[in-house]
Amino acid sequence: MTDRFALRRTFPAAATLSRWRAPDGWDHRRFDWQADAPVGRLLFQTGRADVIEKYLEVFAHLVALGWSVTAFDWRGQGGSGRLLADPHVGHGGNFAGLVGDLRAFWQDWRGEDASGLPHVLLGHSMGGHLGLRAVVEGAVDPDALILVAPMLGLKLPTGMLLGTGIIRLMTLLGRSERGIWEAKDGPGLHTRQRNLTHDVERFEDEAWWYAKAPELALGPPSWGWLDSAMRSTRALLCDPRLDRVEVPTLMLVAEADRLVDPRIAMRVATRIGARVERFGPEAAHELLREADPVRLRALAAIDRFLDGVPA
Repeated sequence: MTDRFALRRTFPAAATLSRWRAPDGWDHRRFDWQADAPVGRLLFQTGRADVIEKYLEVFAHLVALGWSVTAFDWRGQGGSGRLLADPHVGHGGNFAGLVGDLRAFWQDWRGEDASGLPHVLLGHSMGGHLGLRAVVEGAVDPDALILVAPMLGLKLPTGMLLGTGIIRLMTLLGRSERGIWEAKDGPGLHTRQRNLTHDVERFEDEAWWYAKAPELALGPPSWGWLDSAMRSTRALLCDPRLDRVEVPTLMLVAEADRLVDPRIAMRVATRIGARVERFGPEAAHELLREADPVRLRALAAIDRFLDGVPA
């Protein structure tokens, strides 16, 4: 394997995979990579349909800086227990359940450490939405929060008004557990790559890992997932506790994002007093898996922010 693939397509020898069970017994896949001389601990939460392996390059960067990294695959995706008989469809149920999983995991994770080092929560896309919602609801108490292209409003191809109507109709017709497209009818690889990253090789890392472990792959979201996502984002934006968030926050926003609405993210950043790093047309949704000029700038912004987290 060439050097440029080594960090992304080799599972780190110092990292571990284990299982964690939520209070209701639901099985989750957990990842831990301990830094040699820790300066803090960081819980990294991915987006919809993501898996831990997609971010090994990012984890290596953080661990090298002294941050011990933990992550878990959300309920219903990756190596965690799936929610439907068809494991290929990404169903979310009620997002309150995912916040509940994060609450329980956070309590266990914080309880494992008595070092007094800072604990940081980093969430990408759906993980950013759930992380911020958990902060607002008092489910987690991070010393700092990092939101990367957070899902605070979806971009629907039909537009918000028509799209919301279609989603509600499909759920009323009893199709909430069906995928919003069949595999053969879904967006082509070129469209999906364009939506996620300009870096073709990093985009192909995902397929490489799925070829090694097909059970990790997830396909389209269900209509129920879309409905839950819409309800959860609306509830978060209307929650008066959002304006009282005091956790130091960094938000990375891709202004050309095709999947989530950056305008809503910017409004939320103002409400919570977040530090913001904005990216233009050179950046798609997956900022931490973009071409190096974008990726390295995003990591540099995270590094500067973490340097200011008090020990």
